[in-house]
Amino acid sequence: MEIDGEGVTTLIAGAGCPLACKYCINETVLKRVPTILSPQALFDRVKCDDLYFQATGGGVTFGGGEALLHAEFIREFRTLCKDRWRIYAETSLNVPNKNIHIAAACVDGFIVDIKDMNPEIYRSYTGADNAQVIENLKLLISLVGQEKILVRVPLIPNFNTPEDQERSIAQLRNLGITRIDAFSYTVKK
Repeated sequence: MEIDGEGVTTLIAGAGCPLACKYCINETVLKRVPTILSPQALFDRVKCDDLYFQATGGGVTFGGGEALLHAEFIREFRTLCKDRWRIYAETSLNVPNKNIHIAAACVDGFIVDIKDMNPEIYRSYTGADNAQVIENLKLLISLVGQEKILVRVPLIPNFNTPEDQERSIAQLRNLGITRIDAFSYTVKK
């Protein structure tokens, strides 16, 4: 899986997020009034990319904000596109675990932004606890297997160190995660 899924993908940014990350990469979904679409209206807009999806094995990536806040919407969207397109979700996993169950049944791949496995680092960066995240990651592994999960582990200036990042990666490997993207945030000053 590539950074946003296989093949050509169309990114759908959903509104809302339970986190307050210090360097949010998509603050616009938190500040502006979103355009509200039904699953059918979104499908009608996206189907113009069908040729690209078919030629490359691509599809739609639901991002955010937090994509899995909209798990029911994603499930309804899946019923419209059936298995013709791949569906991916970019997620922090900081959602109720019922949303994980819903998404596991209809999403082809998960791109998990874990931030850091250390609870203090996670809280200082996001303003939230990561216990639910770790619980949901274990749940997701049990539901879909590790091969459908790519976990992104950032090195975040002034929040974690390369050693912290390596510790997070080691913890993820102990959970059975094999697909890990370690990278560095570039922070605008």
